[in-house]
Amino acid sequence: MTGKSGDLGRLNNKAPGSGEEVNGGAGVNARTINKTVRTTCPYCGVGCGVLATPQADGTVAIAGDETHPANFGRLCSKGAALGETLSVEDRLLHPEIDGERADWDTALDRVAQEFSEAVRQHGPDSVAFYVSGQILTEDYYVANKLMKGFIGSGNIDTNSRLCMASSVAGHRRAFGSDTVPGTYEDLETCDLLVLTGSNLAWCHPVLFQRIEAAKAQNPQMRIVVIDPRETATCALADLHLALKPDTDVALFNGLLAFLAETDALDRAYVAAHTHGFDEALAASGPCEINRIARETGLAPRDLATFYTMVARTEKTVTVYSQGVNQSVTGTDKVNAIINTHLATGRIGRPGMGPFSVTGQPNAMGGREVGGLANTLAAHMSIENPDHRALVREFWQSPSIAEKSGLKAVDLFRAVRAGKIKALWIMATNPVDSLPDADGVADALKKCPFVVVSDVTRATDTAAYADVLLPAAAWGEKNGTVTNSERRISRQRAFLERPGEVRPDWWQVTEVARRMGFAQAFDYDGPASVFREHAALSGYGNNGLRAFDISALKHVSCAEFDRLNPLQWPQSQDRTQQEQTRFFAGGGFFTQDRKAVLVPVRTTEPRKQGRQYPFVLNTGRIRDQWHTMTRTGKSPRLSAHIAEPYAELHPVDAKKLGLSAADLVEVKSPFGTVMLRAQVTERAQPGSIFVPMHWTDQVSSQGRVDAVVAPETDPVSGQPGSKLTPVALRRLVFDWYGFAILRKKPEKLEADYWSVAPTSGGWRVEMAGSAAQDPALLARRHLGGDAKLARFEDRCAGLLRVAGWSDTGLAGAFFIAGEPVAVSRQWACSLLTDPFLSAADRLKVLAAGPSADMPDKGAIICSCFQVGNKDIETAMAEGAVTVQAIGSRLKAGTNCGSCRSEIQSILDAHGKEDVHETDIAQAG
Repeated sequence: MTGKSGDLGRLNNKAPGSGEEVNGGAGVNARTINKTVRTTCPYCGVGCGVLATPQADGTVAIAGDETHPANFGRLCSKGAALGETLSVEDRLLHPEIDGERADWDTALDRVAQEFSEAVRQHGPDSVAFYVSGQILTEDYYVANKLMKGFIGSGNIDTNSRLCMASSVAGHRRAFGSDTVPGTYEDLETCDLLVLTGSNLAWCHPVLFQRIEAAKAQNPQMRIVVIDPRETATCALADLHLALKPDTDVALFNGLLAFLAETDALDRAYVAAHTHGFDEALAASGPCEINRIARETGLAPRDLATFYTMVARTEKTVTVYSQGVNQSVTGTDKVNAIINTHLATGRIGRPGMGPFSVTGQPNAMGGREVGGLANTLAAHMSIENPDHRALVREFWQSPSIAEKSGLKAVDLFRAVRAGKIKALWIMATNPVDSLPDADGVADALKKCPFVVVSDVTRATDTAAYADVLLPAAAWGEKNGTVTNSERRISRQRAFLERPGEVRPDWWQVTEVARRMGFAQAFDYDGPASVFREHAALSGYGNNGLRAFDISALKHVSCAEFDRLNPLQWPQSQDRTQQEQTRFFAGGGFFTQDRKAVLVPVRTTEPRKQGRQYPFVLNTGRIRDQWHTMTRTGKSPRLSAHIAEPYAELHPVDAKKLGLSAADLVEVKSPFGTVMLRAQVTERAQPGSIFVPMHWTDQVSSQGRVDAVVAPETDPVSGQPGSKLTPVALRRLVFDWYGFAILRKKPEKLEADYWSVAPTSGGWRVEMAGSAAQDPALLARRHLGGDAKLARFEDRCAGLLRVAGWSDTGLAGAFFIAGEPVAVSRQWACSLLTDPFLSAADRLKVLAAGPSADMPDKGAIICSCFQVGNKDIETAMAEGAVTVQAIGSRLKAGTNCGSCRSEIQSILDAHGKEDVHETDIAQAG
């Protein structure tokens, strides 16, 4: 797979006084045509190895690294399309102050001055950093060191708070440390795999592929999926438990009681290596199947089946992710799961254990260096005075934060209240990603001084910056990341940095020097930061802390450049080097080295009430990432789902008078979004699912986190993004439209709009009032020089306008009195058609494919652009299995993420056809 690298205009400007390694060291960052660089994917926490090879034509060939132990050559649709996301057109290339271009010295002086002055006048807790699981471990390390060890405040938190803070809290309560006990191999070698709150097929596709392959090799392997929705992951499940939202504690407490009552415990392990079993069992209550069924909404038979499967299967792994973590009871959910593994001794041995899958590429690296407001570097505890003294001694710092800082939601509340005078946001977009997102925007508007370092100014957060700092992007950065199984991998640069772009670690270091801490931040590159990070991990450790990579504290720059993926621990004396799992024989990191079974009690989920009778659940979709600053550049990734949508059950749709493709308003006390309705039985009645990715950059009102309640788990501080009470109503407009345009529209005069890239241009969904004349809208966006052709049927409310310039089709608008029933994929293909004759041009106004322009239908396979109509044609010709479809069309043979959707089409074959446009289809 290749994609434009955007190499034109790339300038390899060395930062003054920064050392050679700013540019990658030894020419690593210099463009070397056809030289393959081993690096690591910048998306989810699987941590896949990637081979990047710059080509002579300005593209970059992307392939999976067959030698990397996370993916063994596999890539998902997002990873495979990385080459298409490297353009520089939207890049932030120079520092800016108050919207005006500035040089680095002026910008860095301003940042250092504002932070120093705020600390002088208002104290260290008047400033804060909000960082990201997208930055590298070395970036994270220096930012944490500056804030906690030299400014002296705990006010550095990360967007990882939004995805895995409850796992950190649960691990620390149970194990005494934030330690993931197992490895990816356990997911393949277990006999029972429980996936709870994890749509692995879409959110961690390569892990899902590994599990698919393992199940094919071991047909006795059983998979249970616990999720209110019927997700793509359910295609592999032997049992799907569609529990009511936020009832996981009731489910796993019931399991603990069942294990005790059926004598399925490992009493020897419990006695030798744990505390708190009796208290945890008492909190769980008796295993009353009918009661638990009422609490969870599950059938008693399914509950009994699940409990029996776990009781009888020693090699059990429980994988959990955001569906567990993103809850106001998330930490209790994590401990309820861990309790079942501790009680059975199923932990730390091959094929068994609890396993937290992280959402971001370096969420784990951030945890290692204390990126969270309530932790210190090297997995040390900010509340532990011995740890504080040790870190301060190692850093030789003037002060150390003595208490936890403000966690993400509370941090922005403090900004809004005027308590934070200077804020630095790095590589994240809180105006879109935090709950009560409109409140976050208001907070930034009121903050006296805001710094944003990012790769692009095209984010909703960048608009609030007093100083914008251009950061290095994937492909230009040099350092390390850690994946979900504790494996450290290198991200290596294979592109020159454009303009005056600089790495995050360098930016923080330069500010620290200007604040008077030059000696402590005397780094000449990421390798020197890594060496210090490794040395701190072993400092005063003596086996007392799980995280230890001190064997790497003397790694040379050349060795750092060559560093192969490795799993921690890697202690200096090598005693732990071969240990890939933790806790099979105890050895926890509590004071007495025993684990704690934490008593957790079932609580009632948040009440909805009459005003807000539905439950909003948010999450990711298959082909997009976070707020789409990277994936949103790829037409291939946008082809699957091109606009924000609300997934709801047919029963709810009927009550609301909604049909598929209608527009719907989702409202809470905090905000409102406008979305396309997707009616499907995959949803649970009373529950609405909305993806998290859309922003004001690409939609009129699709920022779903503006609706999400800012309620958090009292232990972890993680927001409950999976359950917000909301109201729904159908929206009616005077006209609806779909457009294809050669140029991206700067502004759309419509009440509703959503824009996405497509091959040759842009695709646009619209709806509006009579006051917004769609004919004028079409003429305005087709350009003054275009020759227009028009078809109108006023009785039917139809209007079609197309325009041509000397270079081909400028665009076309399809307008109707209801959601436009035109094939989106066919229409998008018009932008790449030459349209040489007048007859050819009339095909556009026909608003439908002709025999010589077949319609693919809604895209199912992003990798090979295979649509549902392609699959239906192949089925009619005899391809009636996923494998046969793959052989004929290649669909499902690359990343494999679409195989469950192909199976759904096969399963529906022969059923009564239901007419659908492919507006907002989600597969």
